[in-house]
Amino acid sequence: MTRARLLPALLAALLSLAAAPAPESTSAVPFVPDDYGKALAEARARKLPLFVEAWAPWCHTCRSMQAFVFSDKALAARAGQFVWLSIDTEKKINAPFLTKYPVEVWPTLFVVDPAEEKAVMRWVGGATVPQLEKLLDDGRRAMRGKETGVDATLAQADRLYGEKKNAEAAAAYRKALAAAPPHWGPWARATESLIFTLHKSGDQAGCAAEAREAFPKLANSPSAANVASSGLDCALSLDRGEASRADLVAALAADGRSVVARPRADLAADDVSSLYGSLANEREDAGDAAGQRQVLTDWSAFLDGQAAAAKTPAARTVFDSHRLGVYIALGEPQRAIPMLKTSEKDFPEDYNPPARLALAYEAMKDYEMALASSDKALSKAYGPRLVGLLVVRARIHQEKGDLVSAHIAMQEAVREAEALPPGQRSETQIAALKKQLESVPP
Repeated sequence: MTRARLLPALLAALLSLAAAPAPESTSAVPFVPDDYGKALAEARARKLPLFVEAWAPWCHTCRSMQAFVFSDKALAARAGQFVWLSIDTEKKINAPFLTKYPVEVWPTLFVVDPAEEKAVMRWVGGATVPQLEKLLDDGRRAMRGKETGVDATLAQADRLYGEKKNAEAAAAYRKALAAAPPHWGPWARATESLIFTLHKSGDQAGCAAEAREAFPKLANSPSAANVASSGLDCALSLDRGEASRADLVAALAADGRSVVARPRADLAADDVSSLYGSLANEREDAGDAAGQRQVLTDWSAFLDGQAAAAKTPAARTVFDSHRLGVYIALGEPQRAIPMLKTSEKDFPEDYNPPARLALAYEAMKDYEMALASSDKALSKAYGPRLVGLLVVRARIHQEKGDLVSAHIAMQEAVREAEALPPGQRSETQIAALKKQLESVPP
């Protein structure tokens, strides 16, 4: 789930700018890149389920999965259990896949029945290696369709979830969890899926309450950070007049603080980082500027430590986008320049380092350097992300006082958005861009 309360316009841009896959991020499983037809035919011929990773080059969690999870040698034993497909959702050639299997959160992982071309399981967000292995086992079971009792109910929930029938899926997950025996293996996964389906179906109170109830059981599991963060985000989105809001926010914030206070190796750094973001949002919501700054300072230290411990440039750059976001929120964007220049040197074909540099220089009010970095990013970008980079460029021109150039950049953003094919094209986005264009005089 997005965390857009803290400096919303800024972080919406920052937290989505992550590094594209690097050559050293080798996968332990044989992904077919960007060819649904080929992977589908292979899955049918081999009578295997199709596993799909739908990702985007700007997606921080996608990059984390590629650097730390799919590259783990422990997954090599799973290679023959699926046909593996990687879909870059920014590429035009993948628009037909997105029409068939819409993606609204990145990454989204699917297990697809190749005979019927239906998703029997969908998972959004990241996972640790043990979590992914459980997902793979559950996906294989769902393909067999021979479950009984609570496992059959879970399989039904997964199919509904895979079809984006979120309200129906939530009801089925609740039914499965209510009937689950003690120590039921899929309990954590089913709970996380329930929380997300409640969020997507608009039941933010139910999402927050479910997370609060589940947290004590998951406090020492790899799901702890994600459950606390997702629940807190839902609680913060409730209207201030909602009777349960204050108690839910307080309880879930306490849950989140208990997670970050006890670092554990079984927690994904990406999930912990997102939890810090939720905790910063909570302090902002409370009007506690000093407390928010302390969370941001702790978040910065955590990210710097993770980056320093990274074994490869690809792993290090996973943390660039969140580090930049925190530095800017702290009023210290200049701290990001050395790391971003290093990433730009390490990955010269990746548009994200110069795109992030543009944001850093913008925050420093160095508009000439921001535009120069924007030029570099735009020369490498493609797909829907190109639209977002043009919007940033328009904003830089506007802040500089060049309204003519800002208007031209917004016009180009509208044209690029309108030119996207079905599956990538968003009428809502186009309408918003046109409205924004009207606010920028020529």
